[in-house]
Amino acid sequence: MTRELLRAGDDGIARCGWVSDDPEYQRYHDEEWGTPLHGDTALFETIALEGFQAGLSWITILRRRPAFRAAFEQFSIERVAQFDEDKIDELALDASIIRNRHKIAATIKNARTIRELISDNPGALDRLIWSHAPSSHERPATVEGMLTVTDRSHALSTELRRIGLTFVGPTTMHALMQAAGLINDHARGCARGDQLDVEVR
Repeated sequence: MTRELLRAGDDGIARCGWVSDDPEYQRYHDEEWGTPLHGDTALFETIALEGFQAGLSWITILRRRPAFRAAFEQFSIERVAQFDEDKIDELALDASIIRNRHKIAATIKNARTIRELISDNPGALDRLIWSHAPSSHERPATVEGMLTVTDRSHALSTELRRIGLTFVGPTTMHALMQAAGLINDHARGCARGDQLDVEVR
């Protein structure tokens, strides 16, 4: 990860320092990262992709997201929950995604667990995750203030593990909290972060 707090793109816009000059990365930062995200399916996708990202750069996942969505049936919880061993074998050979068998199997297991969670209670995953959003959050003002894990992400990880999810460690859950907008973790001075401060009041 870059050790800059902020970077100015060719367009002169101040963005978080981790954003490269890649146009898709800039679009993701400007339009998605940190924007409040709701819905069981959308959050299942985020859990899955953050799990696949572990040990890799996010741009690697972002570039392959269309392929992931195709491979995992647009992250339909019901459809992924029905994947079997033959499907795992097929996905483990799919070069368009990350061919990590453990992460593929975990995504399917998580879909089955989430299906059970929401079967009689639609929105239960959304409510569980968002119950861990802090009432207030200080955006990082220094590189040292850019955290990768917090007490809140530990608590979210513990709760998701308790109900049976895997590949949901506290660092991965902090990344989810940032991406899904449970916290506005855009650096101080980032134009998108300032915009979100106004939009979510």
